[in-house]
Amino acid sequence: MGWLNKLLPPKIKRNDTGIARRSPLPEGLWSKCPACDAVLYASDLANNRNVCPKCGHHKRLEARARIDLLLDTEGRSEIAAEVLPVDALSFHDSRPYPDRLRDATTATGETDALVVMRGTIRKLPAVVAAFEFEFMGGSMGSVLGERFVRGVRVAIENREPFICVTASGGARMQEGLFSLLQMAKTTAVLTRLAQARLPFISILADPTMGGVSASFAFLGDVVIAEPGALVGFAGPRVIEQTVRETLPDGFQRSEFLLDKGAIDMIVDRREMKERVATLLALLQKRPAANLPG
Repeated sequence: MGWLNKLLPPKIKRNDTGIARRSPLPEGLWSKCPACDAVLYASDLANNRNVCPKCGHHKRLEARARIDLLLDTEGRSEIAAEVLPVDALSFHDSRPYPDRLRDATTATGETDALVVMRGTIRKLPAVVAAFEFEFMGGSMGSVLGERFVRGVRVAIENREPFICVTASGGARMQEGLFSLLQMAKTTAVLTRLAQARLPFISILADPTMGGVSASFAFLGDVVIAEPGALVGFAGPRVIEQTVRETLPDGFQRSEFLLDKGAIDMIVDRREMKERVATLLALLQKRPAANLPG
């Protein structure tokens, strides 16, 4: 059979049984869009900001990738990275809370569900916070609340606007009442930001639910949502079971909220930096670099 093997294409090989097998494809080469089922090169999807080039579906994005989309590359500094979670309640559900924290850190490389950085957006100074949804569902605990507050305080001290990109399932149940207190803590510090007459821009990503949506997410001077983002307090399934009625199509999606006047605008992720820079320039009456006019 040596003559036959020479005729086979180089990518087709035979094992000891004589059955032809192709060389395995490397993992992670392809990605499937959950909205239109298009099969895409993972690299093409990443280069397109995790937005499907076929249908425009916005897939979830890591916190630091979101910050990279907004902040200029020069002059960044992280805020409150030294604040770390503790198991104050010795909480244990199906697993100990410290084990969950350790696994989340291993999976994401983050120490909690919020990353806060100071930098510039088109040369305009700003403080940006972004949720890491893969860290325990972007849940809001004591560390997240403290990092948020410290970020706002830095913005106040330096007379800079504050921007937050939310992606959360709500409060962190493993911290009990401590997690619920973050709703009051974050809204209180935003009152100080407003008293200082500094802008707060809230960007709602998929999903923004629970205590996050019920506290600071809708308190922005401008509230922006990404296309198709799920935004609300309780999920659609829970609401439908409670009211025992069929909900309208697109209920709790950003397009539905815009139609009802709950948010100000929907902005494609690929255009977010330019739109935010324009808003900051208007709110502060300062020119932004590389923008028309």
